Amino acid sequence: MRRHQNRGTQPFHQHPVFDNWQVVAEGWYVALASKSLRKKPVSVELCGQRITLWRGTDGSAHAVDAFCPHMGADLGIGRVDGDHLRCFFHHWAFDADGACVDVPAGGPPPKAACVQGYATAEAYGFVWVWPGREAAGPLPEFPALEGQATRAVAAPAYERSCHHHVCMINGIDPQHLQTVHGLSIEMALDVRERSERVRDYGLVGEMPVRRLKERLARLVFGPTYGYSMRYADGTLGLLTLMERTRLFGIGPALPPVHMLFAYVPLDEGRIRVQPVYVTRRRKGPLGWLLGSLLLWTMRFGFSMLRDEDGRVYEHIRFQTRALLPMDRPIADFVAWVNRLRPSVWSRSTTDGP
Repeated sequence: MRRHQNRGTQPFHQHPVFDNWQVVAEGWYVALASKSLRKKPVSVELCGQRITLWRGTDGSAHAVDAFCPHMGADLGIGRVDGDHLRCFFHHWAFDADGACVDVPAGGPPPKAACVQGYATAEAYGFVWVWPGREAAGPLPEFPALEGQATRAVAAPAYERSCHHHVCMINGIDPQHLQTVHGLSIEMALDVRERSERVRDYGLVGEMPVRRLKERLARLVFGPTYGYSMRYADGTLGLLTLMERTRLFGIGPALPPVHMLFAYVPLDEGRIRVQPVYVTRRRKGPLGWLLGSLLLWTMRFGFSMLRDEDGRVYEHIRFQTRALLPMDRPIADFVAWVNRLRPSVWSRSTTDGP
């Protein structure tokens, strides 16, 4: 990994949680698409764990560690028996908490016959897993969409060769809007800690007029531009664009557009990023058409910027030793992530490969 390079001339500072591959923070991690989980159990790799998921009789998703505590068979090749998961090898059955509830032959289940169970949630077209039996809170919502029905479209997932905490700073780095994307917007920052798990960053600025595309944007969207990022657990980023924007600056308020980024570490040095475009569910054909237009606009805009950012994050060796005053959002984010709680999926420094 790049952090092992240039050690003598550019010492690397290891944070307790931020950019630390040994730590998996407590939070919601996207496991698989909801449509992929049907009548049969499925085992997936998630943050270095192998997890088996299945649906019970009411359609709810359940998740446990994948290896049977009897002899280690993968429970994903077993079958669903009512609300229980039954191992293919010796047909031991487990409930949603991971307790063994039936041993067909050989006597009652021994005390050690249990597996770790995990909390699950379904939203935005995916099944999510929390690394523990009890989640600290629900999946976060976009501030402007709280309590509302939404419509979500997933974009293809992609990989990055850096830690997801480093990827996440992209949304609160206004300096790179000018240097990488050519958008010269001076932005003021508002930081609000909603809870220990959730942190909101709002950025608002005046649309510049230095270039033709900036003048055109100011003509259509008005003089003020703003967006916000809601971060949860150091695993999710919820981006809202087009805030405080009016058509031609004086017309009706334009509907904001929303995008969710779900991050999953794959192994030391690689992550998977799952983008999801989200909008409020609107009634009728015109509402569906407007929603489709907003989703397409978000997808088009992101496709224009993703590859430019990728040139940075595919080769980065992130440091926090020389931050500027305007990098305050990033310093704040790093400090917040370092206060998050490590989960049972974290590896100790003495763990083997």
